[in-house]
Amino acid sequence: MARILIVDDEPGLRMLYSAELEDEGYEVVCAANCREASIALESQQIDLVVLDIQIKQESGLDMLQEIVKQRNNLPVILCSAYDCYKDDFSSWLADAYIIKSSDLRELKTEIRRLLKPAQDR
Repeated sequence: MARILIVDDEPGLRMLYSAELEDEGYEVVCAANCREASIALESQQIDLVVLDIQIKQESGLDMLQEIVKQRNNLPVILCSAYDCYKDDFSSWLADAYIIKSSDLRELKTEIRRLLKPAQDR
């Protein structure tokens, strides 16, 4: 079973993503900020990260750069309420960029796409 790390400062979204992804058969770990996310990445085997870009006063794009430095093979999906960050070169480090929505079909599709190569090995 793949373990997904959700990094978002909105408790309602963490709860929605967690419930929906657990229903899909994934194990979900949630983090409300970059510090919690770093601890989870160090202490657990994470297979994919869903990362918000604006996390209170922190930058998800900075977190993305740290993830790429430490675990460049770990798939990361940026999930933001804003599409303007698509033009930021650092967002191009992510494997996918999703606009937040209560309809999680696109997110689930990207998760399956990114985890499929790992499952085929």
